[in-house]
Amino acid sequence: MSQVFRALSDPTRRRVLQLLRQGPMSAGDLADQFDVSKPTMSAHFAVLKEADLVHAEKAGKSVIYHLKLSVLEEALLGFVHSFGLGAEAPRPDKETAR
Repeated sequence: MSQVFRALSDPTRRRVLQLLRQGPMSAGDLADQFDVSKPTMSAHFAVLKEADLVHAEKAGKSVIYHLKLSVLEEALLGFVHSFGLGAEAPRPDKETAR
């Protein structure tokens, strides 16, 4: 879970994930959305892959990235549940909440 949150800590990586919600995109098309160097984008892609948030697929000379939304959902649910929050968390009654 910590790798997911490390990946999410950067605004560029969060924006990459937002773009991938629209569908798979090539590394080049994703990189065109940002004013950073290719090595910097490669480093961002590596962090996202390490966190298992994206899947990279070779297509000829291109790399196509796919969002792995289930991994993001699992990490967020795990985080929420670790604080006793969410649908499964017991709600304190009015007497114990005082």
